[in-house]
Amino acid sequence: MTVFLSTLNQMAFLMLLIAIGFILCRFKIIPDNASMLLSKLENNVFIPALVLGTFMQNFTIKKMGTAWQYILCGLVVVVISMPLAIGLSHISSKDSYIRKIYTYGLSFSNFGFMGNAVVKALFPDIFMEYLIFVLPFWFFIYVWGVPSLLISSENGNKSFKNSLKNLINPMFVAMFIGMILGLSDKIKIPEFLDSAVTTLGDCMSPVAMLLTGITIAKIDLIKTFKNISVYWVSVIRLFIIPLAAVGALTFLPLDYGLALCTVCSLAMPLGLNTIVVPSAYGKDTSVAAGMALISHLMSCISIPVVFMIFNSVVK
Repeated sequence: MTVFLSTLNQMAFLMLLIAIGFILCRFKIIPDNASMLLSKLENNVFIPALVLGTFMQNFTIKKMGTAWQYILCGLVVVVISMPLAIGLSHISSKDSYIRKIYTYGLSFSNFGFMGNAVVKALFPDIFMEYLIFVLPFWFFIYVWGVPSLLISSENGNKSFKNSLKNLINPMFVAMFIGMILGLSDKIKIPEFLDSAVTTLGDCMSPVAMLLTGITIAKIDLIKTFKNISVYWVSVIRLFIIPLAAVGALTFLPLDYGLALCTVCSLAMPLGLNTIVVPSAYGKDTSVAAGMALISHLMSCISIPVVFMIFNSVVK
């Protein structure tokens, strides 16, 4: 029950920030381009700062020796998730475009914005390991998820080589620099720079939640709540997939940290890429927005429940 209450408290905090972002956008207290500005700050400043600081402080020779285990485990999880998502999407909708949206949402949860915020707050000791664990997720998002599922076919014929170029971004550059600084005992950054990295990294979670609220505020709420299939997909994403993983983990001899990273990556709500990317190509995002809204609301209860069950059965 302690795990449930502490997780519920953290989810309430994150939902409050989402609600603030929602209100700010709905009542036009902020300009229309606020989401674009916050998104650029999040992806180019706050997340890289958080990743840089985490790896600077925690990446050691000993941790490097176990990093491959987290990458391998993450790879196995995402490779299992993708064909499972394809199958589930086919029984959830007959529309080919909606199937792609469902496939993406069931393959990749909001393990970035929401996952980082939850893990950093509840499980700070494994946050660096979690960032390593989800590297395969990012790889498949860039080379398959976004180009094949979210971008329209006339714009989606990007080569594999071009897709790989997307991996060269501020977050991965920050991770690489953080690894070097973490492994080196001789390279010490100035105190003012260290403070700046820490402070900017601390902005990641609140800004991510505000951005989530702003994004959700732009959808048609009445239309969203009437879409029954969105509830079904949200239940699969938030309850069936993570609880099935918890059940499987009870039979696998995995380290507790690996098991926890697995559940954290699978228990998060449906992500925002299904809204942001298709909208840039003029696609209908009503279903994707509904998935994001319903799943984020349901996650207030589902995430505490999943972590409570995980903590009781996986030691």
